[in-house]
Amino acid sequence: MMSFNKRYLVFAVAAAMSLSACNDGKDGKDGSDGNDGEYIPPTVSESVETKIELISHTIEDGQISFEFQAINEGGVLIDGLQKAEAKFAIQTEKGIGLSRSGEGTLGGYGTFDATKDSNPEGASLAINEAGNYRFVMPMEHVKAGDVGIVWLRIGGAADSNIARSMPLIVDKPEVMHTTTTETCYSCHVDYATSDFPHPSYTAIDLEGEIDFIAGCMICHGNISRAEENGGYATNTLQKIGHINHQVFERDFQETNCYTCHAEPVMNTSITGNGCVDCHAPGTAAIEKVAAFADDVDVRAIHATKSGLVERQETRASHTTTLSAPYWDKDVTWPEKPNGAVCTDLKLFKIEGETQTQLNIANLYGDDTLSYAGAYIHGYDSTKDTIVGRANAYGAQQYVEREDGTRSICYPDLVAGFANSDLAASSRLTFALGDVDNAGYTGVTLTAYSDVVSTNYYEVADPQATPPTFTLEGKYERRLAVTNDSCTSCHNSESNYHKNGSYQNGGIDCVACHNNGQDRKSKMSAPGFGPMVHSMHWGVGNTVNDAEGMANSAAKLNAENCVACHADGIDLYAVPNQYIRSQAYHAGDTTKMSSPVLANCYACHNSDQALNHMEQNGGELSAEKGAGDDGEWYTHPTSESCATCHDTGKTFGIEKYHVF
Repeated sequence: MMSFNKRYLVFAVAAAMSLSACNDGKDGKDGSDGNDGEYIPPTVSESVETKIELISHTIEDGQISFEFQAINEGGVLIDGLQKAEAKFAIQTEKGIGLSRSGEGTLGGYGTFDATKDSNPEGASLAINEAGNYRFVMPMEHVKAGDVGIVWLRIGGAADSNIARSMPLIVDKPEVMHTTTTETCYSCHVDYATSDFPHPSYTAIDLEGEIDFIAGCMICHGNISRAEENGGYATNTLQKIGHINHQVFERDFQETNCYTCHAEPVMNTSITGNGCVDCHAPGTAAIEKVAAFADDVDVRAIHATKSGLVERQETRASHTTTLSAPYWDKDVTWPEKPNGAVCTDLKLFKIEGETQTQLNIANLYGDDTLSYAGAYIHGYDSTKDTIVGRANAYGAQQYVEREDGTRSICYPDLVAGFANSDLAASSRLTFALGDVDNAGYTGVTLTAYSDVVSTNYYEVADPQATPPTFTLEGKYERRLAVTNDSCTSCHNSESNYHKNGSYQNGGIDCVACHNNGQDRKSKMSAPGFGPMVHSMHWGVGNTVNDAEGMANSAAKLNAENCVACHADGIDLYAVPNQYIRSQAYHAGDTTKMSSPVLANCYACHNSDQALNHMEQNGGELSAEKGAGDDGEWYTHPTSESCATCHDTGKTFGIEKYHVF
């Protein structure tokens, strides 16, 4: 008995039609037949890259066989193939399993290598006249009708010029796992180029697409080697996922199962696959857990228990708005009796299509909210970027309006923004039962106001002559990351610190970490982009936080920039504008850096790298004025990084980073 599966290959044959070789227009005479009309395809005996074109595979009692073509990187058939490998992990009631030779009866595997003195009895590898190979591998415990992951790999024999192919997933069950290549690759991006275990075992499917999960599960299936009639590896893939990611990243919640499990996860027993990785059997806690119903998605159980559902629902069911800065003549201070610069913060509850305004003061009073405030920023409309904080730190006054609006007002604006427009940002944080630590675990909503111009700096005494504020347009900011760039890893819906959340590519963080503010960021870098680079892969990552947790991103491939920059990078789009850089000179607020240098130096911080950047016009911590002259952000830099390193150039960044 056998089960037979065929993948048909379609070859296009070009024929010369309506062509004449005779001037008189008559057809030429028939020539002699050549080799009975048989087409002999060209072949090569070496390859830099080897590909498999599968024709068929057959599962029989005691063996598995394949028919395929071996093709080099140029699409030419390979002759002289000497090595082929096959694995077959079968599907059982416990899931996918492949036993080690002599240790169990799950599936089978083996290698035929013509350069070796001995091979499994009955194994063979031969090519026919059409250039098709037939590979047979005996597998004692395999039965016709078995289903599972069928795996094939060819090439790589010793002293051979035929490269080893990527593993090919020939076949697999339709319902095999609840994770996907996409969820794993949101962090691991391109496992085949990493320094993690077994990168060369990254598999592809019949269409040439990465099939990461099946490639891992061929050995790390659902059945551990430690079990009776166990699998190939001691650690199952689900155990690797569950245990190795327990302390993956700050504000990563391992019980947010949706991050990795794109499909529903059903498990009717707490002692079943996956559960025992974290919940040790035999403990009192486990014995109290009732069996799950067949239709219960265990992702929801974890999300509810860990408070994720409450955070997600809070974020989804509320929104805030913020007015553009304006002058309110009725807001006074003892020394400033005739008005203030204000912005209005409103909070709404969303129920279906209806939005109802809530009273911020009342919610603040009963500890529902732990913070509700706003800042006034200098804003450069020519480059869509914040250029500093225009309000005096800590000088705000909260004015609670009758409709529940909170007005955040400042007695005056600081010097230095006479040539910029103004915009405001707000942050509002739900405490969610943890008032003492709500600034770090609560849910924060951020809003940015419209942009206004003002004659505030032209009025000799704003208290005597009320300034005007004129609407100029919407707040815009150039984003080089996708909305889920941060939340793929920081998945808990909580805050990193104080009141900044990870939503929308970290746009909430920009209210403090922007081009115009002096932020040490643990000595990492100025501005948002340089700070993120440094905190993940640069000097900032070596400065542990209070919990002693280094950033896990350092363990990932630093060159895999596509994890955040899904649409690539356009260096010419980086505004030619300085970034304030106190980070490199603590306490000195007059230093500034050019933008591309600031971003690149966050990771490439050797003396040689810095020298190269400076030789090409980059500046690090250059003296550019006190920062309060209203002019510094209008001056262009001299760096010319994009000339050589923009995407598509000879030394483009995509040549050295994965985009």
